Amino acid sequence: MELGLNPTPTPTPDPMLIREYIGEKVGDWDNEVACRARFKDFSGQRSDWQPIFLFWRDLILNIARHFRLVLLRPSQVKKEWFNRGGLTPLCLDHVLLVMYNEGDIVPIEQLLDPIPTTGPLSQVFRKVRNFMLRLGPIITIPQSINAHDVFIVMSVLKDKAAHLIDHLSQTHWTSSAIITISRFHQICGCGGAAVDDEASATLSFLSAQGKALHFSLNKGDIIQGVKVSLSASPVSSISSLDCDILHLIWTTEKLEQQLIVIDQRCERSRKSAVASLNSGNKNVALRHMRALKLANESREKCVTLLNRVEEVLTVIGNAESTKKVTEAIKSGAQAIKEHKISVKEVQRSLEELEESIDLQKQVESALESSPSYTSVEDEDIEEEFKKLELEIGSGNPRGPIPQVVAHSAAGETEGFESAEALADAFSNLKFVDGSSSQAVAAKETKKSELEAA
Repeated sequence: MELGLNPTPTPTPDPMLIREYIGEKVGDWDNEVACRARFKDFSGQRSDWQPIFLFWRDLILNIARHFRLVLLRPSQVKKEWFNRGGLTPLCLDHVLLVMYNEGDIVPIEQLLDPIPTTGPLSQVFRKVRNFMLRLGPIITIPQSINAHDVFIVMSVLKDKAAHLIDHLSQTHWTSSAIITISRFHQICGCGGAAVDDEASATLSFLSAQGKALHFSLNKGDIIQGVKVSLSASPVSSISSLDCDILHLIWTTEKLEQQLIVIDQRCERSRKSAVASLNSGNKNVALRHMRALKLANESREKCVTLLNRVEEVLTVIGNAESTKKVTEAIKSGAQAIKEHKISVKEVQRSLEELEESIDLQKQVESALESSPSYTSVEDEDIEEEFKKLELEIGSGNPRGPIPQVVAHSAAGETEGFESAEALADAFSNLKFVDGSSSQAVAAKETKKSELEAA
């Protein structure tokens, strides 16, 4: 089940940071000639203004990805991002309109879910709406962009959805995760209307992709939850066990919140008791100590109940894992029957696999136990080599023997003397030119002929 990791919320970036990023990203941003060409409105055919459009589109998307901005407001883009001394790009409305028409940005109303979450009729509406989203994000094409509209950057939204699934995969060990809607919003951000819109858009996007289902329970309180698929397969339908798990998770979160309140109450009672004792008011101090004792007793009961709920969730998680293992065994048995494989063949294959594993372990063990020469320093080797070169160059077989050779065995000493004799022979050699070599070869041939005669 979930470990309770808290993702870092995405703060709203300072416009100064965005302008600094633009200056780093666009090297000639302060060049008046280049900016004048980019700030003009589009005219002519698309091929005429396509490079300028690509410049603005890529810059907007890069800013949104860098600062993880899911929501995009045209008024903010004009007045804060690309405002140069009161001058704003005249082509920006056209750029946003083309981005909207090509699906780079989508109006927030098309992804937010205004449909109630209960009732069979709402489920039918939801399915129809998700089907329309799969067909494409654009339903109507406007003729202009309103400065007060709010758009969703689809590339950033996809990254946020992937991050959410990755986060849940780290805290769950099953093919799907069930969390409360408040926890879903917490992973997407940390409160506020903008973050709620981002969470709703993320949920709508995942639902349209068949990766998430939003459902609710009526247990006196309305409990809303989300089931998210963590595998490549679509999310499965909501079962009665999913509802029970959601209820238990909701109870766990409520108990954890209650523990936080009790701990705060204990801290206040303890501080008040200490302050009363320091002021000499024992009666008030005793009253605070009684309140502290009652709070501690309530805390113990709350912890006991929380542990029981977590134990039940652990048992359910283990049962799901056991069920998967059982299903895998059944699938293996079915495959054996279909391919008419005997039990002996399976046993033989397992034994061969075991032998291969043992052999691999033996190889690894032999490699680990092999002598290591890493302790020999390169500097020591170079020093011994230089000494040997000096001995060979001087032609002195009685030169000082290195300390390493002095401790060698008798056989090694004989080998060293042979090496010295060979070194002397090499030192007496002299290089000759080609004609001298041919003369020496002719003399040797003549001498051989005389000996043969």
